[in-house]
Amino acid sequence: MDDGILGDAVARARDGDETAFSVVYREVHPMLLGYLRGLVSDDADDVAAETWHDIVRDLGTFRGDGSGFRGWAATIARHRALDHLRRLKVRPRTTALDERTAEPLTAQDSEDIALDNLSTERALSLIAELPQDQAEAVLLRVVLGLGGPMAAKVLGKRPGAVRTASHRGLKRLSERISGGPGRSDG
Repeated sequence: MDDGILGDAVARARDGDETAFSVVYREVHPMLLGYLRGLVSDDADDVAAETWHDIVRDLGTFRGDGSGFRGWAATIARHRALDHLRRLKVRPRTTALDERTAEPLTAQDSEDIALDNLSTERALSLIAELPQDQAEAVLLRVVLGLGGPMAAKVLGKRPGAVRTASHRGLKRLSERISGGPGRSDG
């Protein structure tokens, strides 16, 4: 979806149009979830729920286009993720989650979902091995599709620093995938 259409949907959602909000959610949530998986792994769904709570709460204050909304949502997600990571340092998880509580997949969707999840999990696991600045830059630029200036705003850095981190991260990922020199962390 292009930024103009997303921006229109955001404006209508801000005015209370529930259908427009569902369009915004369906467009932004998968990318936001991918970004959060790169930051907080298995806790991405919980952090995404907190993020959407904040987005809904503060949507009336947002002004901007589709790209601005993606950046605003990414900023909120990043803050929630960092809060989550700080809480884990204070109160580390002591038990594994029971996977039996997950809802079953429908038969027709399970094969496609499994293939998507394998490639997504592999990509996110490789991104998670990058230094944090490179991982976040790649997640924002590639997964969320933010431009350099918007990604820089989310991270509180200069656009050139984000472009450099993104370039280095993508180069390192490429080397790891091809089995080149980037396989070691040196």
